[in-house]
Amino acid sequence: MKKKFLTILIISNIFLLKGQIYQTQIFDNQIKTLQIGLTGVDFSLPVINLNSDAALEVSFDELSHNAHTYHYRLLHCNSDWTASQLASSEYISGFFFGDITDYTLSVSTLVNYTHYQLTLPNEYMQFKISGNYVLQIYEDDVNQLVAQACFCVAEPKVEISGRIRGNTDVELNRTLQQLDFEVDLSGFPTSDPKNDIKVNVRQNQRIDNQIINIKPTFFSNSKLSFINNRQLIFEGGNEYHRFDISSLYAASYGLDYVNYDGNVNNAFLLPYSLPEIYVSQPDVNGKYLINFQEAFSDVSVEADYVLVHFAFDSGEPFFDGNVYIGGDFNNNLINREVQMKYVIEDGRYILTYLLKQGGYNYQYWFVPKNQQVASTRRTDGSFWQTNNEYTVYVYHRAWGERYDKLIGVKVIE
Repeated sequence: MKKKFLTILIISNIFLLKGQIYQTQIFDNQIKTLQIGLTGVDFSLPVINLNSDAALEVSFDELSHNAHTYHYRLLHCNSDWTASQLASSEYISGFFFGDITDYTLSVSTLVNYTHYQLTLPNEYMQFKISGNYVLQIYEDDVNQLVAQACFCVAEPKVEISGRIRGNTDVELNRTLQQLDFEVDLSGFPTSDPKNDIKVNVRQNQRIDNQIINIKPTFFSNSKLSFINNRQLIFEGGNEYHRFDISSLYAASYGLDYVNYDGNVNNAFLLPYSLPEIYVSQPDVNGKYLINFQEAFSDVSVEADYVLVHFAFDSGEPFFDGNVYIGGDFNNNLINREVQMKYVIEDGRYILTYLLKQGGYNYQYWFVPKNQQVASTRRTDGSFWQTNNEYTVYVYHRAWGERYDKLIGVKVIE
């Protein structure tokens, strides 16, 4: 009876959430390090193929050793990440909700936390169809989420090929990059490719500058061409900064110094100022990896939390916008949690952020007032030579169908 009531409650809430755009994010400040990716594969996209042996692992920490009973539910989404109109029985075999029962207390850490994890699909549920999905996590009230994680289930039907170049219609080999790609439909014939196919593009998994439902510059029954499309001109940006706090006892890349304040360890990063030229350096395009060099057995519960201090030497404050820290550690969100504060006495922007031990990539982003798209031109610089990663998502919905199939995913570097 309890499960029946919960099912009715959840279904009724789906209709209330119609039109909401979903993205991976944390809603409870006690929740940290929300991650989703292929099980056992570092830096992986949260994408699995339908009916494959691959699985996704979702994990997060709650900053206490108190017992919490977390639940989850799965929603199917359209290509634009709004909720689809499908009933749960149409996209899930089994239960589309359940309990998160796999959890472990942290071991010998200054900051106590409990590590939770969940595998999808699992013995209680399987995916019936492809498309976009959101996993919502809550404790007592389904309307009071603590976190949510977005992922994709694909059924590869098309071939995608492309390239990135610095020569654009706007400028020649300076600050911008042009993404060109083609979608080969020869193995997946469709009667109306112009209306049946939808394509999204993300740069380094950022959501602020993503392109949704971009139209081809040329199309036929066998190929969609996205060549010289002005919507696919992106800032080149700069290579991501990186730092390593996997050990606090040895000098690590990107760190100035580390101290202990009596409660927690503090890691002060080397101050940064705007470069004048492009400097090539290895990065992982904003991703991060949890690691603890002194761990005995399980990094996920032995790695401690550290207060990381960021510093950007701007000289003068920006009066026409704000500076943020960007990267996967904050799911590339632009919010107050990663907004930097200008300190007049030091002539720099600063931010203190609690992070789990490991290696991190990040950028400094400038967002003009009343805008939502970040720029690196005034903080990190922008160069056409920068190594970026563009992910192309191809969806299909024929006339009369009720959901968007994900028929192709391609990462172009």
